[in-house]
Amino acid sequence: MLHYKELGLVNSRELFKKAVKGGYAIPAFNFNNLEQLQAIIAACVETKSPVILQVSKGARKYANQTLLQYLAKGAVEYAKELGYAIPIVLHLDHGDSFETCKACIETGFSSVMIDGSHLPYDENIKVTKQVVEFAHQYDVTVEGELGVLAGIEDEVSSEHSSYTRPEEVEDFVKRTGVDSLAISIGTSHGAYKFKVKSGELPPPLRFDILEEVERRIPGFPIVLHGASSVPQDIVEEINRYGGKLENTAGVSEEQLRRAAKSAVCKINIDSDGRLAVTAAVRKVLFEKPGEFDPRNYLGPARDKLKELYKHKIINVLGSADKA
Repeated sequence: MLHYKELGLVNSRELFKKAVKGGYAIPAFNFNNLEQLQAIIAACVETKSPVILQVSKGARKYANQTLLQYLAKGAVEYAKELGYAIPIVLHLDHGDSFETCKACIETGFSSVMIDGSHLPYDENIKVTKQVVEFAHQYDVTVEGELGVLAGIEDEVSSEHSSYTRPEEVEDFVKRTGVDSLAISIGTSHGAYKFKVKSGELPPPLRFDILEEVERRIPGFPIVLHGASSVPQDIVEEINRYGGKLENTAGVSEEQLRRAAKSAVCKINIDSDGRLAVTAAVRKVLFEKPGEFDPRNYLGPARDKLKELYKHKIINVLGSADKA
């Protein structure tokens, strides 16, 4: 058993309390490799923002569980080296079973998500409660989910979404003991979040559902998944340098800022980061087709990602200077 405190990590409990009170959201950025991790930590240190490092089941397999422990510890030390010891959470994104959550807790994760949203309601409660009871023995925080997001991202896939039913949230929180709750109010996974034609705006988020959830469980930490905005300038850059992304659409940053001022205290952003990295790599290889040193295209990708995340922290999430 490797406890997260040995790695210098924190759980999300106090961060969420401050975020709910302060009207901002903690950035939850997914990473798979060193360059993404460097960009995340540098962006958060430069803006003095706390951060949740998210690892999906697929990313855990890709990066290797043993290496992840040292990457997480390295992230803590890297932040200090850059001049500011920001609070860092290592979080399992979309854990699909008790066994996966347990394995992550035992190997240094300070927070886990158990996603039972695809299960019947009572089964979702059962598996979520099982994870909570194990996690809380080690002071690890747990995120549950009610409602299903459409879209595809990593191993998470659903053709159809179902909005969270506000009348269920009180019962779910009470019976499971979760520390935070991911809800579905119209966000979606991936870069193709909505079926829109060129020039059309995506549908607005269901703030009426969010407000009713807040009314029923006041002050309780709420999480938004699938909250990438899919910046069209980055999409255009990808296409300019040989890519083929058509009719992509994301959640407007104005709506996310509004959500961050409410009880939404954690906002997940993954696809925007993937797009930024892809745009930078494509640009270098298009302009310099003879380039073969990964540092010369992954370095610019890291820099572009850092700037994107600084923008998100300052202008969207409102978490700058909150570390």
